[in-house]
Amino acid sequence: MLQNLTLSDLLIAAKLFCLSMSQIAHPELYGITDGKAVGTFIEQGFRKQLLENFILDVGNSARGIDLPSIQTDIKATSVRQPQSSCPFQSSRQKVYGLGYNLLLFVYDKADDPTTKTAQIKFVSCSFIDKSRTADYQTTRGLHDILSREGNKDDIVAFLEDRNLPGDEIMLNSLADEILSNPPLQGYLTISNALQWRLQYGRVVALTQNIIGIERII
Repeated sequence: MLQNLTLSDLLIAAKLFCLSMSQIAHPELYGITDGKAVGTFIEQGFRKQLLENFILDVGNSARGIDLPSIQTDIKATSVRQPQSSCPFQSSRQKVYGLGYNLLLFVYDKADDPTTKTAQIKFVSCSFIDKSRTADYQTTRGLHDILSREGNKDDIVAFLEDRNLPGDEIMLNSLADEILSNPPLQGYLTISNALQWRLQYGRVVALTQNIIGIERII
């Protein structure tokens, strides 16, 4: 009988998936240079594995996150440029995080012309708790301001310098929230766009243990 998926199940399943995918030759990926297509192949393969072993509510990129029952989105990206995009909800996400967890697969694909197959190697697989999905430089700058007894005006000016989307009312409201509830240090790089562009280089390069970021492989 299938059980409901939990976060601990997810981490175990992700590790097993990385090991199994790395041992298989993939003819369907041979010659594919579109990183988005490869990432989608990996994400769909992992979701399929989860559906075979657990009860879960699966979402999609058009409706929102992949695994809403455990507030987690799945991202697969190439080690050559570890980044992806996600829907813009509010400027607050850059300060307090996306509002959901990320399961991040970072892969390297190599083609074998002899067999006309591709090999997938996972360079990194990490679980990033939603509390750590804010922008690194924004949260670090805010911590610096607060440590130097910065006030609301300092915070608003900083947010304006960071080109945080929003009007004066929104920025002032966010500054009040930051003063009363300082954000945790984020570990993503979030670039402004019609959609947020998320960059994961700092997570991939992490060597120290950070509460809220778990290295699966």
